[in-house]
Amino acid sequence: MELFIAICLLFAFCLTSYLYKRFFQMRSQSCYMLAYECYKATADRKVSTDTCVRLVMRNKILGLDQYRFLLQTMVNSGLGEETYGPRNVLGGREATPTLEDAYLEMDDAMFGTLDKLFAKTGVSPSEIDILVVDVSLFAPAPSLTSRIINRYKMRDDIKSFSLSGMGCSASVVAVDMVQHLFKTYKNAYAIVVSSETIGPHWYCGKDNSMMLSNVLFRCGGSSVLLTNKSSLKHKAMMKLTHSVRTNIGSNDEAYGCCIQVEDDLGYEGFLLTRNLTKAAAKAVIMNLKVLVPKILPVRELVRFAIASLYKSKTKSSPESARPALNLKTGVEHFCIHPGGRAVIDGLGNSLGLSEYDLEPARMALYRFGNTSAGGLWYVLGYMEAKKRLKKGDRVLMISLGAGFMCNNCVWEVMKDMDDANVWEDDKDRYPIPIKKLENPYTEKYSWINDECLNFVRLEIAREDMEI
Repeated sequence: MELFIAICLLFAFCLTSYLYKRFFQMRSQSCYMLAYECYKATADRKVSTDTCVRLVMRNKILGLDQYRFLLQTMVNSGLGEETYGPRNVLGGREATPTLEDAYLEMDDAMFGTLDKLFAKTGVSPSEIDILVVDVSLFAPAPSLTSRIINRYKMRDDIKSFSLSGMGCSASVVAVDMVQHLFKTYKNAYAIVVSSETIGPHWYCGKDNSMMLSNVLFRCGGSSVLLTNKSSLKHKAMMKLTHSVRTNIGSNDEAYGCCIQVEDDLGYEGFLLTRNLTKAAAKAVIMNLKVLVPKILPVRELVRFAIASLYKSKTKSSPESARPALNLKTGVEHFCIHPGGRAVIDGLGNSLGLSEYDLEPARMALYRFGNTSAGGLWYVLGYMEAKKRLKKGDRVLMISLGAGFMCNNCVWEVMKDMDDANVWEDDKDRYPIPIKKLENPYTEKYSWINDECLNFVRLEIAREDMEI
């Protein structure tokens, strides 16, 4: 009897010890967002209609067909008059960028956001345990993480990581990486810096598929402060609950649909092919197959399963009548990568989202353009500036990038959020009705489609630019 009691006590002790350990292990593995900052360039770097046309006209190897293509692309891009361009391009040196141009562009975004982040939170750079920088097209030596460590004189035992080549979805990759690192490093602070170098990679050729990047991409960036300290839970803005990464690079079409190459004339640039939308759709579907069961309630999954079974037995059902999951039963807000109007429209249609859901992405694209990996945080900033995010809400971040990758994550809002952040000067001007988002390029330069006037006006425009 005594032996049996001893065994029971030992079992109870082991079980209690295990549960106690698991409890505190789970607490230390939490990933909380304490603050984030988005970069806003100076007014002299705004790319207006006239500025953009001057940039196009400077390229002497372009023909009338290329001008028409660029005009149409500009009209359909969803970008407004106040996005920001790189200094070397605005200064007429897009064909001869220097290493200093790249460093200057990175320093503006990285240090500009980090200075504000440290000032806002009161966290000292010497307290940072993990630093992750994701910039796809610029990987100097020493690394950009070392550049930050040197600037802020961070500790010599800091764990630093530089991510490159991951495109617009790199920021979610970095956050996911930090989440996994938090399982090893307890009571830690981590910073994720996301940006891209636009100036040194400006395309100067005439391939239509490679000129798209010049129209869509603009300067920007972000810095995010994360922690797994349970003692700071009450200060956290959001908590990461789920993260799923999908890379379909094994598929040749997907791998080559968004890739850095040289054209036939030797000009380097970023090629965006027609296979991009197909690859994006495939990657999103594969990602959501893993993520959806984790975030939707059982009743919605059962409803979908029953509806799908019923439709499969109804032979007359058209493709459009296929049942769709209602993501809004598990998520209140959708933070979609502002990669372009086509990207936003495509995801909106596929996921059954309303214009209210798509508004943050549309406004971020219109105001700041496609800022690559940092774009998601401008969208989140818009939601916060408009006081949409309330305690208990869930936010789904959807990012797409070269590879081809779809990396998504879900955040839980820990408190009502109302900081205007990078939208401080613009929040009262937005949202702009969709009908008023029309790009002024069409009205001002519609003559380029006039067969009788285009050659004359084209020469006049070039002469005016030279003057």
